[in-house]
Amino acid sequence: MLNEGSLSGAARALGITQPTAGRHIAALEEALGQTLFTRSQTGLMPTEAAESLRPHAQAMQHTASAFARAAASRDDGVNGVVRISASEVVGVEVLPPMLTALRRAHPLLSVELVPTNRIQDLLHREVDIAVRMAPPQQDALIARRVGSIDIGLHARDDYLARYGAPATLADLADHTLIGFDSVTPFIRAATAGVPEWSRDAFAFRADNDVAQLAMIRAGYGIGGCQVPIARRDARLVRVLPNAFRFKLVTWVTMHEDLRQSPRCKATFDALVAGLSAYMAV
Repeated sequence: MLNEGSLSGAARALGITQPTAGRHIAALEEALGQTLFTRSQTGLMPTEAAESLRPHAQAMQHTASAFARAAASRDDGVNGVVRISASEVVGVEVLPPMLTALRRAHPLLSVELVPTNRIQDLLHREVDIAVRMAPPQQDALIARRVGSIDIGLHARDDYLARYGAPATLADLADHTLIGFDSVTPFIRAATAGVPEWSRDAFAFRADNDVAQLAMIRAGYGIGGCQVPIARRDARLVRVLPNAFRFKLVTWVTMHEDLRQSPRCKATFDALVAGLSAYMAV
């Protein structure tokens, strides 16, 4: 209910009928002695009590999902479900060929992909394996550093033909720029030495990196892009390669308890090999 917003949506997600879902909620409210949802024109709205319980409910959901995934792959061999998280761009643009090859090698393996820039909790098994742009801090995690992804400024060839290519960082002030909307600690650190690359300078702002990439490909203006991705498109041209560049150090991580899981080991090794090759381009 907290995620679906309606009884019918919750029932579909759980694979039960709507009346059954309603009875479960009523029984839970009676057991807790609190009202968890109120009706509104847009559906059922969680009360303050329900919101306070959301983190615990989500933790239970992740644990139950991990339990189900582990049970599904209890037999020997690479089979069952593996859940992977990666950044938006890596999940959408980089991993699909690797996951396709993995599926062909192991046809009994299924993948759940979570493309998000939010760091998923491996300790509580929100996901089994994560591709991260920061080193893991927990001792209980297995981590493999696979290399660094170069990031540079790019624009489509027809945009540069019309407006010219910037010769210096100062020239960016005369161009249509594509960038972020929210200033995160990561962005603040990455752009600390480039005051010209700031939110106020952008003509298009989005926190979704895939949306930014789509606008670069559309010829809207100049934006940041992973260099190996840009090299796939003959129309994308890198600008200011010496003045604007930074690297995303990339890790593949999973919980050490999954070390003996055939499905997770095969997936972990495939991601390490695939990402290493991608960064070598």
